[in-house]
Amino acid sequence: MSIKVKRFRAQPMSRLLEGRGELGSLMRSARLIERAQAHLRDHLPAEFAEHLHVGGYRDGRLTLLTDRAVWLTRLRYEQARLLELLHQLPGFEAVTGFHFKVRPVRPVKVPPRQVRHLPVHAADELSSCAADVEDPRLRQALERLAAHAEREP
Repeated sequence: MSIKVKRFRAQPMSRLLEGRGELGSLMRSARLIERAQAHLRDHLPAEFAEHLHVGGYRDGRLTLLTDRAVWLTRLRYEQARLLELLHQLPGFEAVTGFHFKVRPVRPVKVPPRQVRHLPVHAADELSSCAADVEDPRLRQALERLAAHAEREP
């Protein structure tokens, strides 16, 4: 029994991203969604546009995401206008309606930085320990630690 190895040649990125495969269709739909989001944001008031995100397109309905229910209510009032705006774009003539969703954006909490201080007395102890140690790597490490002490000017 013999096993033949198939040698696939590397394909250029342009063929992968714009080709007929799964990745190509995914990239085309991502570009369409990006174009729809940019078009809608350009034609909406600035304070409203920053809260609008296009989430996807399925079965003739575009999913619009917002971060608060207040903006979702405003989106519902603007449905007819948004639909007219989308129909101006090529590729979005088939949009029949919207799905609205609220997805709150939670800011990333940065943990507070804990600054540690090394007293002068502790640094002196580390230096005296370093003087008694025979291992040169350990001695250097202890001396580096002792150098972090807060010395008085």
